[in-house]
Amino acid sequence: MFTGIVEELGEIVGKEDLVDAARFVIRGPLVTTDAGHGDSIAVNGVCLTVVDVLPDGAFTADVMAETLNRSSLRGVDVGSRVNLERAAAVNSRLGGHIVQGHVDGTGHVISRAPSQNWEVVRVALPPELARYVVEKGSVTVDGVSLTVSALGVDNSGDDASGDWFEVSLIPTTLEMTTLGRAAVGTPVNLEVDVIAKYVERLLLHKDGGDADPAPTV
Repeated sequence: MFTGIVEELGEIVGKEDLVDAARFVIRGPLVTTDAGHGDSIAVNGVCLTVVDVLPDGAFTADVMAETLNRSSLRGVDVGSRVNLERAAAVNSRLGGHIVQGHVDGTGHVISRAPSQNWEVVRVALPPELARYVVEKGSVTVDGVSLTVSALGVDNSGDDASGDWFEVSLIPTTLEMTTLGRAAVGTPVNLEVDVIAKYVERLLLHKDGGDADPAPTV
């Protein structure tokens, strides 16, 4: 489990394409200080398992095809910056919200509106996830726990984005995460609040429904 509080802006320093997977080498001197084989580290919001810890402050992780196909990691390459967070310790403060590192889907940055002290970023939201996102609720974008400041739907014009939500990024988030550099059109990993998915599942069974919540990776 994670909290969505990014600890370090890491870098992809190696990538090996395999038959049905990819092996990444990710530099993160902070998150590797106490990491070992089998530990979990969230990379842009995707929970990955450490295979090896290297002497230069990097670690390797294998990413299966399912994860590559369902997350923005498919477009990550050598030189890409990534958000890194170690798994939460039982005795630590929950600075963000409960984050599993299981990506529910991908969206993309629609617009950025800078102001003096923060920047409002609008993100396209897959229609199957829209019901889980509420104003003033929590959403994870590329592993960053954020508060939803606005919701809407745009079905007008040739560039209609459909469902969208907005988040306001403070200077720390802009400086210390990839969201500060995510240009319009950049794909991002989304994880909705797991509590909303459990509530939906329970209500479906109570009412005799058989639909499942949106799949995750």
